[in-house]
Amino acid sequence: MLKRISTKNLILGMYLHEFCGSWMEHPFWRAKFLLKDPKDLERIQATAIDEVWIDTSKGLDVAAGVSSVSREEADLQIDSEFAQLQDMPAIVIEEPPRPVLPRRGRKPTSMQDEIQLAASICSEAKRAVVSMFNEARMGKAVDAANAQSLVEEISDSVRRNPGALISLARLKTADDYTYMHSVAVCAMMVALAKQIGLSEEHTRSAGMAGLLHDLGKAAIPLPVLNKPGKLTDSEFAVVKSHPVEGYNLLKEGGNVEDSVLDACLHHHEKMDGTGYPDKLQGEQISLIARMTAICDVYDAITSDRPYKRGWDPSESIRRMAEWTKGHFDPRLFQAFVKSIGIYPVGSLVRLSSGRIGVVTEQGEKSLTSPRVKVFFSTKSDLRIPPEVVNLAEPGCNEKIVAREDPDKWRFPDINELWSGLPERPW
Repeated sequence: MLKRISTKNLILGMYLHEFCGSWMEHPFWRAKFLLKDPKDLERIQATAIDEVWIDTSKGLDVAAGVSSVSREEADLQIDSEFAQLQDMPAIVIEEPPRPVLPRRGRKPTSMQDEIQLAASICSEAKRAVVSMFNEARMGKAVDAANAQSLVEEISDSVRRNPGALISLARLKTADDYTYMHSVAVCAMMVALAKQIGLSEEHTRSAGMAGLLHDLGKAAIPLPVLNKPGKLTDSEFAVVKSHPVEGYNLLKEGGNVEDSVLDACLHHHEKMDGTGYPDKLQGEQISLIARMTAICDVYDAITSDRPYKRGWDPSESIRRMAEWTKGHFDPRLFQAFVKSIGIYPVGSLVRLSSGRIGVVTEQGEKSLTSPRVKVFFSTKSDLRIPPEVVNLAEPGCNEKIVAREDPDKWRFPDINELWSGLPERPW
């Protein structure tokens, strides 16, 4: 049986099933193991992660009277919160800007049309970000002004069809992660800014913050940054230095807004004050840094890394929902879920008919009724001709009844099914 407990209540002999937090917050390259080494227990309790899942069928249970939450209880709580999300009023941080005439390139496009455009933007963006990181590694000052046109291109794509570029940028190789992560976070920051009603000016700043937030990783030795195994304490400390390193790089280059500098420095702060580098809490953390924290973690946990496969998009959303107690700004997280969906594009789901499909596009009115391309029947245990089912269509009797684990099914063409493109077309 799985139970969520405080790290303070961990003892030797328990079987650690999962950390309740991003793997960027702890030095362990694996999550599932029997806790036997006192040094491992000390390291876990020294991290910023407050809770973990233990498997009582493989190790010791908590003592009587010690607080714990079962998997079933946690799922019911999240389901209840998501059920209310659709009817919650929009979160508006500031008065929406006055209407402006549509700029060239902002006319809404279909998902498939925008995916073609987004693939080209991702290719261009990767080259630009690689160049920026290489300059930083060589000790050259980074001119952020050159990135403005790239932010505009990404922003325009998100405004035309938000699901395309955000989903496509997730399909990065482990080697591409550092660079395409910046592109993905930029796109999600724009979508989140739009969701909460930020002005055009502040939306551009949010996009720039997303693009530049991890520049400090250029100062981390590549063997440490791409290490496929367990980090030593000293290596983990080096990785955690990247917000300060990035801040210094951008400050030296000049022409960077204070809000962007702040997002770079504080995107690993947590609402309960257990983040880094300054242990800020609550409203001490700027709005743009709180936004970046959410977008940064979502892309990190859905992306393949040298030491870990990414989680399914919908599974990632649920896991992040469990961490909001002290990790993220809960109101901003709600807005984030509204911007990308409870079942983001690329999520593997099972419908009430028993068919399995992949989410191809969000529904216009309902967070629980996206378009799904079905391609497998669990009743016959066979592939079937792909068919797009619009769950929001009047008269549609289908609904999503479960999330499916891609690692269990190992369909080789999931991403091609929703995108229509070869794997990672850049």
